[in-house]
Amino acid sequence: MTRTIRTPQQDPADRRSDEAVAPVPRRESEALASVEGAEDVPVPTAGGIARSLLSVFTQPRPVAREVATFGRDAVRILRGTDAIAPSPKDKRFADPAWSGNPAYRRLAQSYLALTGSIERLVDDYATGGGDWREVEGARFVLNALTSAMAPTNTLMGNPAALKRAFDTGGRSVARGLGHMLHDIRYNRGLPAQVDRSAFTVGEDLGITPGAVVHRDEVIELIQYTPTTQRVRQRPLVIVPPPIGRFYFLDLRPGRSLVEYAVSRGLQVFMISWRNPTREQADWGLDTYAGAVVRAADVAREITGSPDVNTLGLCAGGQVMTTALNHLATTGDDRVHSAGYAVTLLDFSSKAPLGAFSGPRLLDLARRNSRRRGVISARDMGAVFTWMRPDDLVFNYLVNQWLMGEDPPAFDILAWNADGTNLPATLHEQFLDIFAHNSLIRPGRLKVLGTPVHLSRITVPTFVTGALTDHLTPWDGCYRTTQLLSGPSTFVLSSSGHIQSLVNPPGNPKMSYWTGGEPGPDPHAWRASAEQHTGSWWEPWSEWILQRSGAEEPAREALGSAAHPPLEPAPGSYVRDRRPVAS
Repeated sequence: MTRTIRTPQQDPADRRSDEAVAPVPRRESEALASVEGAEDVPVPTAGGIARSLLSVFTQPRPVAREVATFGRDAVRILRGTDAIAPSPKDKRFADPAWSGNPAYRRLAQSYLALTGSIERLVDDYATGGGDWREVEGARFVLNALTSAMAPTNTLMGNPAALKRAFDTGGRSVARGLGHMLHDIRYNRGLPAQVDRSAFTVGEDLGITPGAVVHRDEVIELIQYTPTTQRVRQRPLVIVPPPIGRFYFLDLRPGRSLVEYAVSRGLQVFMISWRNPTREQADWGLDTYAGAVVRAADVAREITGSPDVNTLGLCAGGQVMTTALNHLATTGDDRVHSAGYAVTLLDFSSKAPLGAFSGPRLLDLARRNSRRRGVISARDMGAVFTWMRPDDLVFNYLVNQWLMGEDPPAFDILAWNADGTNLPATLHEQFLDIFAHNSLIRPGRLKVLGTPVHLSRITVPTFVTGALTDHLTPWDGCYRTTQLLSGPSTFVLSSSGHIQSLVNPPGNPKMSYWTGGEPGPDPHAWRASAEQHTGSWWEPWSEWILQRSGAEEPAREALGSAAHPPLEPAPGSYVRDRRPVAS
């Protein structure tokens, strides 16, 4: 009987969903799951790491049991057992040498036996009543350590890399050394994930036709050119997350939510956030929520519609919510309906992000952002890179440093490497939301002069979650349907965080679930939901079309006399490459 020990972050559900995102290959699509959501997460400290590890390795009975188990496994490995084998999905050990060569087979088995024991110790700590945040902290650290320990991360421990060196006469080693030296100098010692030079925003990415029709110090607002003869009267205003550039929603033809929405006859407007510097350190939720309200006003003036529909994505949905709360509190009905995509409003759900919710970590993050004035996407993205070290660090280390391959060129990974800053004030407010769950606590936050009470929001909502999302767990996203007071529709996507957003219709491997009116229990909803092949874009577009008013002839010109076109899409703010804070 063969025992398969699954290595860290090798969940089969994640593999199936990631592989379904055509045409991006597996290892690049896995990177998508850690791209978004870094808006409000600090970095672990040495003290927090030590406490987490101490909690795991001071469990007397589990530790004694695993020491004995590992000892028995070691004896069997030396004798030549076949009972320990890597998962077929673990691509690190795919080379035939790992099964055919006795030395390599024993090396892999020893590694798997050790990492299996460590995983079980963390699981024992979780089931033994350990605080779930400490559990996630320990899991985060140990996943990184065990991934780094893999023999495949060294030249002599990687038979595929040795074969490549032999076949190329050592040229692969020389190229790999060049990549490593370049990354040490320019990429903080981590292997590059993508060749950013392969894409140019406005030429390869973000190319749906349109124009900037409004610009202020915080946003540019882009209106997209209609592609249908008739359009719906009520416009759609899209609110992307403040930390990322908007064009993950407009990658390339066939992979663009913007393109799809325009093709359905919607009048689409996109917020493009400015990349702030230290001078904008005091920008906070008032600044960003106010910009959402202004964007709605511009869209209303241009289209002649008395109100708009909105769609908020990730942290953009949090910003949108504070604007909706202000409008509801003041009796303003300029927003007709709102969509939420992989957005958490309630942070009480158990999730890997809990590893970074300790008071000392949050205090450190606050001090860092105050000192610098901004927090860079690069700094925050490092945390998410190490949440999936096999896929996002050592996969690239092997390919670039050991095999001598060039970094891959993929559109969504190029977007991932093209982040923006977050102002210190907004970062601190996000941290407060993260630490104290303040969005759902009536009156804890005040934005645009009005206390936040989510139950005051009564507009119809369309809420989505992603089944294998490790950043914003789907059942946490589902909670939005219970926090707001208006009628709500929930749709569950089969994929991960960013995969669910870059998910055009037509992929037979992708699916989504629809069900009845959402009740208090997300898992009861899922048990009765119906699965469909395709993308959540499809039910969302039908839902929003029903709320977008009557059809009218599409106008030939973009903008209006009050808001004339300033420059072609994707505008200037998305191209701002000023150095980020270090």
